[in-house]
Amino acid sequence: MDTRPDQDFACGYVAVAGRPNVGKSTLVNRLLRFPLSIVTSKPQTTRHKVLGILSEDGIQVIFLDSPGIMTPHYALQNLMLSNAWSAIEESDLVLLMVDPRAKRLEAGSEMLEKLGGMGKKAILALNKTDLVSKPDLLPLIEYYHGLNSFEEIVPISALTGDGLDSLKQAVTSRLPQRPPFYPVDDLTDRPQRFFVAEIIRQKVFEHFEEEIPYSVAVVIEEYKERKDAKDYIRAIVVCERTSQKRMLIGSKGEAVKSFGKAARDEIEAFVGKGVFLELKVDVLKNWRKDENQIKRLGQI
Repeated sequence: MDTRPDQDFACGYVAVAGRPNVGKSTLVNRLLRFPLSIVTSKPQTTRHKVLGILSEDGIQVIFLDSPGIMTPHYALQNLMLSNAWSAIEESDLVLLMVDPRAKRLEAGSEMLEKLGGMGKKAILALNKTDLVSKPDLLPLIEYYHGLNSFEEIVPISALTGDGLDSLKQAVTSRLPQRPPFYPVDDLTDRPQRFFVAEIIRQKVFEHFEEEIPYSVAVVIEEYKERKDAKDYIRAIVVCERTSQKRMLIGSKGEAVKSFGKAARDEIEAFVGKGVFLELKVDVLKNWRKDENQIKRLGQI
């Protein structure tokens, strides 16, 4: 690990926070040029607090991508919300993301009050500016300036990359002066099997509507790396009800074959070699409401 006491080096933890579906994972993935977190069009896709490391000349930014801040309705969402706030507590700087088309944050709102109570420096990123006209955006920037809650306000589009250089400069200029915490070649602290499970879960989100994706957990039971053959991966797709299992499998197994093939293709691109992916669908009744089962399944 590079721990040179270089006074010109800046390093720190940056929590990427905001409500569900504001583009947190899209932003971190683009900044890292690495698929750290799965991205779908559905809200509340991210469950874990995922660490991503951006190392460039003289800086190391350790992004904490976390679930969206929302009102929880069951045990899994309670733990997701806890993950979001713990990421903020651990950070040196908060990057709060807002969708300019959504309801405005207000002075005195629970989110801003809690951030203020933590004494954290915060930058506001107005994301999805590609979907908003400039005349509509300017009054919004003025509004957020008037709250006096942010070090800087930066309009961006995580999807197109607009404004990301300015955002990166705003973040890195506020990092503490200290040596890097991680080897400069590292991108994350998560093992490969974590990303494999997340890819499978992403394909479930993409193939199914309504409740099924949120009721699914993916557990990697076995992962064998084989030198002269395809890697072998056996995974269980866990759902909550027998009716969901039937839908996940589909008529004559067509559904599980479809999202399994999509997952295999993406896993092969991710690991850089062929894989044999074996999927099994199982039922664990109401696992999202049981904290012990949530942790046993590795969903937090």
